[in-house]
Amino acid sequence: MTLNHPARLIHRLRLLALFLILPLLAGCFGAAAVGVGGGVLLLSDRRPSETYVTDEGIELRAGNRISENFGTKVHVNVTSYNRMVLLTGEAPSGQAKAEVEKIVAGVPNVKSVSNELAIAGPSSMGGRSNDAYLTSKVKARFVDAQKFSANHVKVVTEAGVVFLLGLVTQAEADAAVNIARTTGGVQKVVRVLEIISPEEARRLDAPPAEHQAPVK
Repeated sequence: MTLNHPARLIHRLRLLALFLILPLLAGCFGAAAVGVGGGVLLLSDRRPSETYVTDEGIELRAGNRISENFGTKVHVNVTSYNRMVLLTGEAPSGQAKAEVEKIVAGVPNVKSVSNELAIAGPSSMGGRSNDAYLTSKVKARFVDAQKFSANHVKVVTEAGVVFLLGLVTQAEADAAVNIARTTGGVQKVVRVLEIISPEEARRLDAPPAEHQAPVK
């Protein structure tokens, strides 16, 4: 189903309201604060609102299934963007790596899986903290460069390797890769980007139609 811009905005605002209300009903201020940030990203995301919510569900279900099957034997980050799942982290063996991929591929609504798990022991907390720092550093440089909206490119970092996800034009993809690649501390950049035409990007980014005065 295709929504026009006013209808699409109303639909996303309803989802935003849901994100804000649920944490408050649970009585959790921290979760409410996260909900506010998530709602802002939802409004500026190029994915349809239904897909945004589906991606969140995929990450939750996949994470739960991996935990149920492996417990603490693996360290897996599940990132879903437009129903395409990226797996990063560590697995103790090639068999475990393959089993994790099979589990995630079986989650409803998953379109594809990019398995970037390293065969190694779980990373240290220090390593993960450094990865989080690199992610924030790359995102900050996206904002400073002003070549595209930083909200259109998702950044995931594992062991110094930066993965980029998003619905972007070729020019936006090239700019994002160049910025990430020239960020201090980044070892490698991997594209997990979907390329769309400039026309499609403009359509997805278009603001709600202005109310027009009636023609007399």
